[in-house]
Amino acid sequence: MAATSRGTPPVPPDARPRLTVLSGPSGVGKSTVVAHLRKEHPEVWLSVSATTRRPRPGERDGVQYFFVTDDEFDKLVANGELLEWAEFAGHRYGTPRGAVLRRLEAGDPVLLEIDLQGARLVRESMPDARLVFLAPPSWDELVRRLTGRGTESAEVIERRLQAARVELAAESEFDVTLVNTSVEHVARELLALVDVV
Repeated sequence: MAATSRGTPPVPPDARPRLTVLSGPSGVGKSTVVAHLRKEHPEVWLSVSATTRRPRPGERDGVQYFFVTDDEFDKLVANGELLEWAEFAGHRYGTPRGAVLRRLEAGDPVLLEIDLQGARLVRESMPDARLVFLAPPSWDELVRRLTGRGTESAEVIERRLQAARVELAAESEFDVTLVNTSVEHVARELLALVDVV
């Protein structure tokens, strides 16, 4: 099954780069696709999120995340400095608005990899953003990926599967759907969308 693109509008000749948002259910391979794309095309600018969680070993401030305190995060929210933010596992994560806007104003295409809730919030604040949904080849394949990690309890896996059902049902909210049958193929499809203004 090839990646499918639905709803990509014609490109005006004088258009500026758009924000491209990649989202999809847990376990579909968003991070893997983005990592492959950036390995092959490091010029693609990926927005770095701010988070209140502590750095893990090997993580560096400003590379994987901007690590901030709860008070600093509160100020970012209060000052409208985040495009979107959400709480997950007791920590908050958000996309700094300023860096994204500066890159777009400079003419650089910007890629953002976030969850469904974040994608909806970006759509509200930047209606011209291109929302890309990464779908699994099938429900059975998504179940295999989520259960195959072997690192989580049955209860956690069931919660993830319930969330995935909800996330899959949101596909129609997106501008384009890519089906993740091959990381290399989907990364090429995504690159083509990021490069389209």
